[in-house]
Amino acid sequence: MLSTVAAVSGLYDFLVGAFLLLASDQVTLRFGVPPANPPIFSDLNALFLMAVGAGYALPWREPERYRGYMWVMGPGLKGAGAAAFVLDYLLRNSPRSFLLFAASDGALALLTLVALSVRPSRAG
Repeated sequence: MLSTVAAVSGLYDFLVGAFLLLASDQVTLRFGVPPANPPIFSDLNALFLMAVGAGYALPWREPERYRGYMWVMGPGLKGAGAAAFVLDYLLRNSPRSFLLFAASDGALALLTLVALSVRPSRAG
């Protein structure tokens, strides 16, 4: 289960980052926000997301060895990201469309937490 969660989370992060990097105009249009100024801010966010997504290759291939990565990037980063999106919406009036990221990050954080809570049985 942990390997599957790593694959889904990695693909999600990488694709969101790639879309942000390669189609930032479409992202701003769809979410009703102005483009980042200077554009390097959205480029760096995109590269960060793509790096996090690529990092999930480690726990995807060896989930037990890289549980630490899953803890930091799943319940840690994705959980904090979900909370940040909700708080920004409530306190600074960010667009309602940003709650989509709160929902997807929050769901992946919870899914990762569940997967990390299930330890494989050790036969023998």
